[in-house]
Amino acid sequence: VQLQASGGGLVRTGGSLRISCAASASIFSGALRINDMAWYRQAPGKQRELVARITSGGTTTYADSVKGRFLVSRDYAKNTMTLEMNSLKPEDTAVYYCNADYLILRDSGNVAGRLDGQGTQVTVSS
Repeated sequence: VQLQASGGGLVRTGGSLRISCAASASIFSGALRINDMAWYRQAPGKQRELVARITSGGTTTYADSVKGRFLVSRDYAKNTMTLEMNSLKPEDTAVYYCNADYLILRDSGNVAGRLDGQGTQVTVSS
């Protein structure tokens, strides 16, 4: 199973960015089912923090610091997740990581796990 993040970049304070994450698995692995997905971020010298989470049923939760500014969504058919970030602030600068709980359905037995994708840099200039 792989998580591929894309998007991010440099934007000025008050600007917007969109980052996306796509989950995939080898066809030889079995049928892939993605449960909860989430975005985390980690700024230099700070602990990793949860930014937004979206469940398999579409329930969303956000960190207080991004509520009202960020919107997380999913395309369940494509196993993708998008984070729309608006009214960006310098304190939003961080490496953003996507995360997914997955289940691989196989005749030999299902495999469940949690995976982080590679990070994507978001930089907000003041």
